[in-house]
Amino acid sequence: MAQLQDIILAEPRGFCAGVDRAIEIVERALAKFGAPIYVRHEIVHNTYVVNDLKSKGAIFIEDLDDVPPRATLVFSAHGVSKAVQNEAAQRGFQVFDATCPLVTKVHIEVAKLHREGYEFIMIGHKGHPEVEGTMGQLDSGIHLVEDVADVARVNPAQSEKLAVVTQTTLSVDDAAEILKAVKARFPQVREPKQQDICYATQNRQDAVKVLSAQVDVVIVVGSPTSSNSNRLREVSLKLGTPAHMVDSADELRPEWFEGRARVGLTAGASAPEILVRQVIDRIKSFGAISVRSMDGLTETVKFPLPKGLKLGDAGTH
Repeated sequence: MAQLQDIILAEPRGFCAGVDRAIEIVERALAKFGAPIYVRHEIVHNTYVVNDLKSKGAIFIEDLDDVPPRATLVFSAHGVSKAVQNEAAQRGFQVFDATCPLVTKVHIEVAKLHREGYEFIMIGHKGHPEVEGTMGQLDSGIHLVEDVADVARVNPAQSEKLAVVTQTTLSVDDAAEILKAVKARFPQVREPKQQDICYATQNRQDAVKVLSAQVDVVIVVGSPTSSNSNRLREVSLKLGTPAHMVDSADELRPEWFEGRARVGLTAGASAPEILVRQVIDRIKSFGAISVRSMDGLTETVKFPLPKGLKLGDAGTH
């Protein structure tokens, strides 16, 4: 029976530029204005990150009623609806928007095309905060589809001006399949100039496709609420390589590695590298000897911070 030998690390993995920026916004707000800082929804979908920020003085809320007057409020990386933005403005909170700029790009596209008379089909997962934020950019006229079957049920008021947008953290392959069904039913549908699925989601899925062919089992570090982490596990499973997702090293099971010589390890875009290191240590305790990184892309994307949080910005509480 094969003995556990090698851990192969996916490249790229872990934090993307949008997640880096969102966490830095909360940390800088805490440093500048002091605790507590209120954050609407989990800043990113990772338990470790959220608990770390809680320990530093961040308070995570879902309802703006839970934020005291004149408090500092941060919107999560997933984006928020117009209604939430308007309510925060009316209540006079000091707001820092940590929405990922790639999600903001989708919101801007929706606003622009809406002014030109378009309705929208959105490919995404119902109930995900990013989807709620994008759909909440308009009062009506955005139709959500989660799978190919949903496309047949869409009933837009008109189909001459119809555009498609997607959640940024979908499976690239699944989204392409749903888009194909949308185009078959609405041949004149307008597609985004560049696909909405973000570079980091695409890169991590591409890396898992390469990784899964080289290993006997894939471990994905990510929280259950993380859409992009769940998609990484699915990519491996679709290619026939067993895959498990863990929120922390404690969740690893020795039986997953029995008779498997090579383990592939990746992390979702909201999972910090410290968790990857802890998972490596635990897999080593099961008998793995070597750790190496596969060849892959180096990401260099950086997003600027909002005004008022950059170093040297003047500001008072």
